[in-house]
Amino acid sequence: MQQENLHAMTASNILHYIVMTFYVLLIAGTAMVVVLENRKPEKTIAWLIVLTFLPVAGWIFFYFFGQDERRRHILSRGGYAGIARQLHASLEGEVKPNVPAKYELICQLGDQSGTYSPTSGNSVKLLYDGAAFVGALLQDIYAAREHIHIETYIIEDDAVGRLVRDALIERAREGIEVRLLYDDVGCWRVPQSFFQPLEEAGGLVFPFLPVRFPSLTRRANYRNHRKVCVFDGRTGYIGGMNLALRYVSRREGTWHDAQLRVSGSAARSLQATFLSSWYFATGRLRKEQRFFPAVEGATGAMAEGGSTVQIIGSTPISRFPEIMLAVTALATRAEHYLYIQTPYFMPTEPVLQALQTAAMGGVDVRLMLPEKPDAFWLRWANDSFLADVLDAGVRVLRYKAGFLHAKTIVCDDDCCSVGSANMDFRSFENNFEANALVYDPTLAGKMRRQFEADEALCEEIHADHWATRPLMRRALESITRIFSPLL
Repeated sequence: MQQENLHAMTASNILHYIVMTFYVLLIAGTAMVVVLENRKPEKTIAWLIVLTFLPVAGWIFFYFFGQDERRRHILSRGGYAGIARQLHASLEGEVKPNVPAKYELICQLGDQSGTYSPTSGNSVKLLYDGAAFVGALLQDIYAAREHIHIETYIIEDDAVGRLVRDALIERAREGIEVRLLYDDVGCWRVPQSFFQPLEEAGGLVFPFLPVRFPSLTRRANYRNHRKVCVFDGRTGYIGGMNLALRYVSRREGTWHDAQLRVSGSAARSLQATFLSSWYFATGRLRKEQRFFPAVEGATGAMAEGGSTVQIIGSTPISRFPEIMLAVTALATRAEHYLYIQTPYFMPTEPVLQALQTAAMGGVDVRLMLPEKPDAFWLRWANDSFLADVLDAGVRVLRYKAGFLHAKTIVCDDDCCSVGSANMDFRSFENNFEANALVYDPTLAGKMRRQFEADEALCEEIHADHWATRPLMRRALESITRIFSPLL
């Protein structure tokens, strides 16, 4: 009996050693893949820590969220280039816009990286109210004469999502081309039955990089976070608002966001942004001239005057991180003030240093964050960077009247930005994002006044008080910061 037990223990030990050896080799091999992919050092270190200190769970997390999808789609650049060439051809003969001299570098960055050049003569409407955005969007859906293109991270199966979907169904039945691109991860909870009536009406509906086992690996890490709508290539929307009821609710504690309605030549840049996403998601390259019609000045009852607008899109397969470069350049060119709203603040090193440099150089830099992000670990990650900016002289404000979801920047009353990109690693490096830079003193002044109105609903964090927070809280922040490149 003892001999049988001894044999059983021996067999169990052998099996244990085999499993442990296999696991160690698996982790070592995965770590080697991470190193050989030449990722940024902070990401490489974060992944190595995850793989080392989270047995099994760390490898599973890497398998689903850490693998590099970019090389598999590198050939997509050719299709993007074709769309960009069609856009530039549609802009030939138009007057080159006047941009303040200090921002010329940002325009040049756009030309060098293959993104879109600024266009003039646009009518721009700034929308902070979700109900106003949905109302204007529905008006444009019913006013469209040829096609409707909508690209969104989330379209919820709720009152707002169904309202927009039903309007699209009606227009599709009338013969209008309708294309809807939604992010599969953003719409995980939305059943396929929600989209089926639109497809049956003749609309084209596609999820962006569908996430299904076993194809969940790689795809979950690269998401389409853009919120872009285009109507007939003449009018469009860009910003941070998804199509969901929480953006419309007027109850206390609801979401606060920003969106732009643009009419004019910039709508063609939005069209190129949509068509590039459409091509990436569906493999269908659409670059016909009819999608880039000639624009005879700004139109629309909501027009507020001519503005110079530059649409900047970024993707994880781009040669350069376009939006991060633009944000960095904007911060280093600020002369008087730089006001930023963002729900998440986990900046890359270049952005962090640009903000510190501006503040230490005498620029009034203010950073507005939500008091409570939508996940507790994101609060810790946000907070881990605050000492860096507070010590440099940045004023940090916590918005207390709801969840601040706006992604806005306003600089010196002559330039402002509205878009989908957060101030974090994921937006700058992993997601498909789109921002609009508007070189217009009138619009910049409105955004500054809105920031100041929001500031009245904030509590300011002071460096001396921040330094006294509990040691346990600092420890949680420091640990979370290690993983911020992965969040």
